[in-house]
Amino acid sequence: METFRNNVSAGRKKFSLLRSVRWVMMVCLLAAPLVMVAQRQDGRGSATGNEQNQPNAQQNQQNQQTQPEDGGPNNNTGVMAIPKKTAPEETAPPPPPPPPVKNPPGLQNYSLRVDVPIVNVDVSVVLDKNKEFVTGLHPDNFRVFEDGVEQKIASVKVTQTPITAVLLLEFAANNWYFINDMQQASYYFLQQLRPQDYIAVVTYDMRTQILTDFTQNKQLVAQAINSLQIPGFSDTNMFDALYQTLDRLSRVDGRKYVILISSGRDTFSKINLDQILAKVKATPNVTIFSIGTGQYIREMADASGRMGPVTRMNYLQADNQLSTFARMTGGLSFFPMMQGQLPDIFHQINDSIRNQYVVSYHPSNTRMDGTYRKIKVELVDNEGRPLRMQDQKHRNLKYDIIARDGYKAAQEVQ
Repeated sequence: METFRNNVSAGRKKFSLLRSVRWVMMVCLLAAPLVMVAQRQDGRGSATGNEQNQPNAQQNQQNQQTQPEDGGPNNNTGVMAIPKKTAPEETAPPPPPPPPVKNPPGLQNYSLRVDVPIVNVDVSVVLDKNKEFVTGLHPDNFRVFEDGVEQKIASVKVTQTPITAVLLLEFAANNWYFINDMQQASYYFLQQLRPQDYIAVVTYDMRTQILTDFTQNKQLVAQAINSLQIPGFSDTNMFDALYQTLDRLSRVDGRKYVILISSGRDTFSKINLDQILAKVKATPNVTIFSIGTGQYIREMADASGRMGPVTRMNYLQADNQLSTFARMTGGLSFFPMMQGQLPDIFHQINDSIRNQYVVSYHPSNTRMDGTYRKIKVELVDNEGRPLRMQDQKHRNLKYDIIARDGYKAAQEVQ
């Protein structure tokens, strides 16, 4: 009986030990998921309620291999957290330029031009005694009138430029003295030229002939003058020759000059005096210098009674025509009796051409009607009175103001 009790007591102890071991193993098995959940909560942040109740080992393994978010977790000692680079803020690009405006096909570009008229007047002031050019005048000394109305002067300049001139020579079979005077005057004019000057030679009798076009070769000009030996006709069509010369010069830019060496007579021209005067008025930027030939032989014939009243009247009219051409264009006219006067004459012409005052003004009459407008130039002192000139001995000096009589206004449609 005692033995049975001891066996039963030993069996109970074994059963208690086995039950204790079983409880320990169950506790370990139950505690392992809790430890894993705690580690997950410490390393990965808060989990959802479902993950706490039903952990998944595969998801835990994937979470452990996933790279942490920006900046890394707090107190993380596992995988290194690499922060992502923040993309720089891109500034908005400037707006594109507006597209160029294009005209419709077939429509040309349109431009607006406003023409402000300006009148340039070449003025020469020479002493009446020795024909010297007067220098040292100021813009305030000039006063310009157009059709009797005073104009406001824009500028006054002194020019010294090379010249562009045409030698217009009368070469007709009328008298040897006239031809000789013409050639001698041409030679003296040739001596006054400078290397930069351009000269053309034109002759006329019944027809107009161009011997040389504009050239700077003075030797070529001299050869052309020497070739004038035997004239062809006795007619002197001066109006036609001057008209054709002015027509050609209108297509040449700049200031031009015509040295008209002639007797002044016109015998058989197709145009009349009124037509050539209208052409002179309408041609801009041309100044005519006239030199009358045959003055000596005319004086001798008149003194001996061989010149009748009709012939005398014809030559007086010829001289008046030469003077009118020069005066209308602001030039000078000369009627030398002796060839010894020619050097002084051409010296004066040379000074007048190369030394001029250019007076510019905007006309108060802006109408483009093509009318002829008269110009008058005066010299005044500081008080507005007529300018007086004196020599070193305080004697008054007379002077001449040489300027063209007027100009033809432009037309709206030309």
